[in-house]
Amino acid sequence: TALKLYEVDNGVFPTTEEGLGALLTVPSSAKNWKGPYLEKTPLDPWGNPYHYKSPGTQRSDYDLSSIGRDGTEGSSDDVTNWGQ
Repeated sequence: TALKLYEVDNGVFPTTEEGLGALLTVPSSAKNWKGPYLEKTPLDPWGNPYHYKSPGTQRSDYDLSSIGRDGTEGSSDDVTNWGQ
């Protein structure tokens, strides 16, 4: 939801380089930033940072993923916004 609100306000999603931090602090590229869109840096349910890439390689807008409970990227418990 926070990413979508950012996109509605600014016309684009944050870049990979700006990352999810753009939801907390105004990045230099933002044209109409009305945040913060989150209260703190988002962590997955296991306390790990999310992986964010925009534009995405799995989806055209952005890829958002978690390495899951086992902490290993690419394993069967990964959680992504593009499915498995």
